[in-house]
Amino acid sequence: MTALAAVLLEWPYPHVDPVLVHVAGPLDVRWYGLGYLAGFAVAWLVLRRLARSGFLRVSEEAVGDLIFALVLGVILGGRIGYILFYSLPSTLSNPSEALKIWQGGLSFHGGLLGVMAAAWWFTRKHKVGWLHLCDGLSLAVPFGIFFVRIANFVNGELFGRVAPASVPWAMRFPTDPVAQHLLGADTVQAIRGREQIVNAAYRSGLWDQIRGQVPLRHPSQLYEAGMEGLLLGLVLWTVYLWTRRTGRTLGTGAYCGIFALGYGIVRIIGELFRQPDAQFRSATNPLGTVLGPLTMGQTLSSVMVIGGIFLLVRAHRRGPDQPHAPSPADAAAV
Repeated sequence: MTALAAVLLEWPYPHVDPVLVHVAGPLDVRWYGLGYLAGFAVAWLVLRRLARSGFLRVSEEAVGDLIFALVLGVILGGRIGYILFYSLPSTLSNPSEALKIWQGGLSFHGGLLGVMAAAWWFTRKHKVGWLHLCDGLSLAVPFGIFFVRIANFVNGELFGRVAPASVPWAMRFPTDPVAQHLLGADTVQAIRGREQIVNAAYRSGLWDQIRGQVPLRHPSQLYEAGMEGLLLGLVLWTVYLWTRRTGRTLGTGAYCGIFALGYGIVRIIGELFRQPDAQFRSATNPLGTVLGPLTMGQTLSSVMVIGGIFLLVRAHRRGPDQPHAPSPADAAAV
């Protein structure tokens, strides 16, 4: 098979402008932001359903407070986590970079810590058990993970490692460093400027001329959307529906344990296909490992695996916790 035929037969990257609507000046409506919005909207619907069914011992009206706290927790925790886990040296040398959240840089593990902190605040206000609340959140989070990973794919970020031509779904990303160099986008600092160069290349046909020189890569964003979002969500909801149908009750923290263990495992697997973080790579460390053979994502996910096992063992031994007395606001709402 000739090189031209191979290019024609491969799965092309379905390029979409990361900006859905340009509002004015620097204000844009981006698919990435819509991914988060969709995730929080579905979480609101799921948590209200769980509250209505009695699984989550809070009033439906209180879910609005919870979502507001979660939004702050995800954004602040995600940004702080990204700085601490992935960009601390560069941020210390240029502190103003910490505020440039519009340029990207949110860590899932940091966002998870932010969610845990937001849940703790909510439980203090509404007098509900923290692990009990986290069980409910575990059923809602996979939807948001799926939407955000799809948004990562639209942005062409977090792409995978170079893949052999024998992988039929491997793709050539216009955000690949090789592609950016060929398009002249690597000399542009502004993210929107680089995106417009890529958009123009697709319109003019320049991308078709140079894409054969761009390496094939695993679409790792789709792998993660499928494993961290769809597969993990399927497991959690299968367990939930099974318990509702059979009338069985899992110990408090069991859903948290399933989520932490499941996410940790699939993220460790997904990192095998994801391009290593550039800030950790070097000539002597091409895989960007930070702890033995583990990348930063695998290291943090290993902690989740350990935590998930602990929560499952605890839930099995202790069983369901007794419900806390509702707060006056919740009692009035009921």
